[in-house]
Amino acid sequence: MSEPLLVGFARHGVDLLQQEDPVLYELLEQEYYRQAHSLSMVASSSIAHPSVLACEGTFTSNVTAEGYPGARFHAGCKFVDQFEQLAIDRAKAALKAQYANVQPHSASTANQIVMSSLLKPGDTILGLGLDSGGHLSHGSKVNISGQFFNAIGYGLDGQGFIDYAQLEELAEEFKPKLIISGTTAYPRVLDWERFRAIADRVGAYLLADITHIVGLIIADQHPNPIDVAHITTTCTHKQLYGPRGGLILMGKDWESPGPHGRRTLAETIQRGVFPFMQGAPIVNKIVAKARALARAMTPEFKLLGKQIVILAKALAASLMARGVRVISGGTDNHIVVVDVLTSFGVTGIIAERALEDCNVIVNKNRFPGDTKTGLITSGIRIGTNSLAARGFDTEGIVQCADLIVRVLSAVKADGDREYDLSHEKKNAFRAEVGQLCSRYPIPDYPMTARLHEIYAAPIEEIVR
Repeated sequence: MSEPLLVGFARHGVDLLQQEDPVLYELLEQEYYRQAHSLSMVASSSIAHPSVLACEGTFTSNVTAEGYPGARFHAGCKFVDQFEQLAIDRAKAALKAQYANVQPHSASTANQIVMSSLLKPGDTILGLGLDSGGHLSHGSKVNISGQFFNAIGYGLDGQGFIDYAQLEELAEEFKPKLIISGTTAYPRVLDWERFRAIADRVGAYLLADITHIVGLIIADQHPNPIDVAHITTTCTHKQLYGPRGGLILMGKDWESPGPHGRRTLAETIQRGVFPFMQGAPIVNKIVAKARALARAMTPEFKLLGKQIVILAKALAASLMARGVRVISGGTDNHIVVVDVLTSFGVTGIIAERALEDCNVIVNKNRFPGDTKTGLITSGIRIGTNSLAARGFDTEGIVQCADLIVRVLSAVKADGDREYDLSHEKKNAFRAEVGQLCSRYPIPDYPMTARLHEIYAAPIEEIVR
């Protein structure tokens, strides 16, 4: 029997890459080994399923498809229309939405589209401050959102929770046209209803950016804002385990009048994506989004979402039991923010680099009251998306917490950036990571003889 078309096509492409560009091929292999042999605990990352990656690697990227299904500006879109409609239908079903646009290239782009469609330059927006766990695209002064609009930031209370009283006061004082409820380093549940009540009181639109919690929402581990916020945005790679890209969704407000009354909100956003902000969509990404959304509606995905939260809570509890300061005293989602400067006497950048030296991947992160710059920080952010996908249980996550504490306790800081960690200790820690990776391999990612060799001798460099 002949090999299936797509299988043969993919195999032929890889063979050509290996033959024609061995340097690039070798780098890709090395990255595969790095991912397989390290513990990715970056909250903004996950592990894309091989079937999603297969969609991204198809010839669908050859098609130019400006416009929307049934209304393209180029011929040859018969099947592209079906790909996109399938993604739209699945996005609406997964998140219980009335409207979905699957063309945004990222969640940040989706946020720009919403702001540019609803507001005029100079209008006031209200978003969670960056140091309090907000995102660049929610009004940071270094981002287009903070330079094109008058961005006001709300923050957290003394316990590390969103200060809704302050939010209400700022809304009453500045009368924003848009309030953004969304985070990137906030470990607690968001009160969508309270956000909407404040927005309605001052006549603002409410944008819910669920980029970090979309998987938990689908898995019923966090309230869904679709019918509360006017508009909801998300990326598709953090908790949907899909390709890098964005979605814009709406619930019951989709047919409400837009800002000028001539079009509905849905029509306003539809035009805001194309032709206002973007040109042709990235077709292979849309195909991959459709695949990821199908996987997100399975019973297995609901179990995965539950496990993400179980692991994060266990991680936070284990760290605190070892004397580590965890911001807000715990977590309700997949994020744990740690004050490493107070807990270990090292900065966030030192903690990030030292852990990476031991094949544990986290990212430096600021928190309220942090006196260090964003390139240094006093904290780190840890996430459990990827570990949950690898099948980690609470025993495994407790080992991770213990490993992190022992690594950072062994580090000797020299200023804000420099540190010392002996070669012997690095090797010992790498060996532990190798054992964990061997016990919890990435599902559906093929094991190779080289990986078995790496797991058996983890003190060696991953790539020689």
